[in-house]
Amino acid sequence: MCGRYSLSKSKIELEERFQAEMLGEFKPRYNIAPTQLVPVITSDSPKGFSFFYWGITPDFAKNKPVSQKFINAKAETVNQKASFKNSFVSRRCLIPADGFYEWKKVGKKTKIPYRFTVKEGEAFAFAGIWEEYENEAGETKHTFLILTTEPNSLVSDIHDRMPVILAKENEKKWLDKYTPENDLLSMLKTYSADTMLSYTVSQQVNQIKNDNPSLIRKTSPMDQFGNYTLFG
Repeated sequence: MCGRYSLSKSKIELEERFQAEMLGEFKPRYNIAPTQLVPVITSDSPKGFSFFYWGITPDFAKNKPVSQKFINAKAETVNQKASFKNSFVSRRCLIPADGFYEWKKVGKKTKIPYRFTVKEGEAFAFAGIWEEYENEAGETKHTFLILTTEPNSLVSDIHDRMPVILAKENEKKWLDKYTPENDLLSMLKTYSADTMLSYTVSQQVNQIKNDNPSLIRKTSPMDQFGNYTLFG
């Protein structure tokens, strides 16, 4: 499962990295959570950023806790399940990020947050699918899910799933509506641990309301429940 990630790059950096235009303002995000409106690049508009809701938003479901569970889809079965198959075929997207969070259990009630990045914190893209809905008020809303796969050796000690990080050379192919299904499935593989880094971060990331640069800085595990001493 991937339930929290960061996108701390500037608008200019994102436009340059993904060769896509972002209309309007964008502020770096350090603690992106489900149901929030965030930038994606879709198969329908590959030259520009769109802003979609992560997962099914409360507008679409009476039971909010249940609705928030629909934030990921398994890469191994995304082309088989009726609920995801059509989106996989015709509505794929890139989800820009520069890190994601997972929590390691160290006791019955204790979890330590870790941040995972690619190389030196460069931007990358999760593989995603998107959908269009009309709510009860007749408003059109767009949502997306992050595809997940088996974890690499860096992540497996923390969690049994990890988001699919696309190789940069596959990003355009992922958006191309004419890419054969077998080629698409071959892209949904576990990202190499050799090109990733991980480190502990402040417990403040546990609270969705917290969204500031301190959340992506390294902390010492010994300070997880103390003064949150920062490194770097």
